[in-house]
Parts: sequence; structure tokens; C-alpha cells
Amino acid sequence: MSNNQEGFRIYEYIAFAGITLFTFALCVSMGSVSVPIRDTITILGNSIWGIPIPATITSPAIILSIRLPRVICVALTGASLSLAGGAMQGLLRNPLADGSTLGVSSGASLGAVIAIAFGITIPSLPFAGTMVMAIAFAFISLIIILSLAYKLDYSLATNTIILIGVIYSMFISSILSLIITFASDKVQHITFWTMGSLAGSSLNNARVLLMALVTFGGVILLHARELNAFAIGEENARHIGVNVKRVKLIIMIAVSGLIGVCVSIGGTIGFVGLVTPHMVRMITGPNHKRLLPASLFGGATFLMLADLVARILLNPLELPIGVVTSFIGALLFVYIFYTSRRKTHA
Repeated sequence: MSNNQEGFRIYEYIAFAGITLFTFALCVSMGSVSVPIRDTITILGNSIWGIPIPATITSPAIILSIRLPRVICVALTGASLSLAGGAMQGLLRNPLADGSTLGVSSGASLGAVIAIAFGITIPSLPFAGTMVMAIAFAFISLIIILSLAYKLDYSLATNTIILIGVIYSMFISSILSLIITFASDKVQHITFWTMGSLAGSSLNNARVLLMALVTFGGVILLHARELNAFAIGEENARHIGVNVKRVKLIIMIAVSGLIGVCVSIGGTIGFVGLVTPHMVRMITGPNHKRLLPASLFGGATFLMLADLVARILLNPLELPIGVVTSFIGALLFVYIFYTSRRKTHA
């Protein structure tokens, strides 16, 4: 029986990986100038193995220089945000928890905007200033929100956390507006960035996202068993040997790191961490040992498709990817909240 279950898991992940790779090829192929998927695969394969690209294939530069770096960054961002959302939902035992709904993304945005507006940099690493500020403010925001929720409601009820997250996001939004007022020369850059966009992403951005996902994401994946223990309550988790405070701190730091890096590169992209873990949970079940790895594939696929819609829906005009994810996420958020409330009162 156990062998069958293990086999099912293997085939399950093969299916997830296949869907993700197909979506990747589709998103690299499609855009203002569409390239057949067969030609796209040939371009990518020949480039990897150092084989000359046939002269009959057009637009290899568009694929390799523009779309490939962007789609890689989109996939890594989606995977990171989804993993962070799944970890937060498990940590708080709350299907509505996510960096955007809890205000963590807003905090990361504030840190990044401060760095952009006031030119805060790290010597020899100009880009790192925005990233460090985003990560620091994401972590500080998470601590503030959970501390306030604990003060108001020791049980850390779902509604209390979400309410404080919404209020905190509104507060951060007012501060962002104030900063934009005084940073008039950078208003357009900041405004477009706060709506979320991965246009112009480079392979260097992809390397940073990959390192963050491997480092912080690896920490989260290694604590899947502890997150399963949290499902039966913190007190029960403590009784079976889980160091609750230590695990909470480690996961919160890892989540803040992932969100901070993603926000510093792509801006505010909401609802990915809310939508994808919830959808994946319907397929894999609540076991975090299966849910978290599957969320990586789900998040990457979801955000790649959202980015594709953003690029081709109003072609040649490009929508910020955050607009697309927020539109879809808002509708699903209402549905998830409604169904979770019905289960609570059933």
C-alpha cells in the first residue's frame, strides 16, 4: 500500500513538472512576435548544447535575450511566493494567510520604495540596497502584525490577523503615497513598480531569485514535518517535541527573505501565495511534505500564465502582472473566505 502511495507521489510530481515545462515553453514562444513552440525548443536546446541555430528559425535573439530571462524570473518568483504562502498558511493554520493579505508584501514594498526614492545602495552592489531594505521591512512587518494580533487576540484568530493585515497595508499605502509626493522625479518608476512587473528582467535577476529560493525555500521545505505538527495545534506540536518558537522564527525569517527578494526584483505581485497553495491543496491534500513541493510547480505555472495574459491581452500595451494576479486573486479570495466560513459554521 505504501509503495503505491509513493508511486502516486512520483507520478504526481512528474505531472506537475510536465505541466510547468509545457507552460514555460508556451510563455517563451508567445508574445508580440509569436514563435512556434517547436522552434522555441530548438533554440533553447541548441543554445544549451552549443549547437548552431538553423538559419530558417527567425527571432532567436528575442527568445534568448528578452523572453527567456523574463519567463525564468516569472517562474522563480511564482514558485517563491507560492511556497511562502503555503508555509504561512501552515504556520498560522489559516487558508487565507499570505504575504499580501497579511501586509508583509506591503512592508517589503515600503522598504524597496525607500531605497529607490532616496538612493540607498550598498557600495559595489547597487541592487543589493533595495533587496536588503525589502527583506528587512518584510520581516519587521510580519513581527508587527503578529504581535498586534497576539495583543488583541491571544488565539491569533483568522479574522483578527487578516483585519490587522488590511489595516497595516492601508497604513503602509499612505506612507508610500507620502514618499511618492516627495520623490517626484521617480514617481513613474515607483508607481509602475508597485503594480508589479518583471519586464526587463535579466539572467542576473534570475540567479538572485534562484539563490533565494534554494536558500530560504530549502529551509521551509526542511520544516515540512514541523508544519504538519502545527496543524494539530501549537500545544500538541510542543508535546511531540517541536520547538514551536524556534520553528516559527525560522519560517518567518525564510518567508520574509523570499518575499523581500521577490518584491525587490518584481515589485508587489499579490495573491500568488494565497491562490496557488489553496488550489494545490485540493490535489495533494494537507500534508506539507507533498503540498510545499507541489506549490513550487503550481506557483510557477500560475504566474507564468498571468504574465502571458499581461503581455498579450492588450498587445502592444502591456499590463503590470500584479494587476492580473490581483484581479484573479481577489475573486478567489472571496470564494475561499466564503467556503472557509461555511465550514466553520457547519
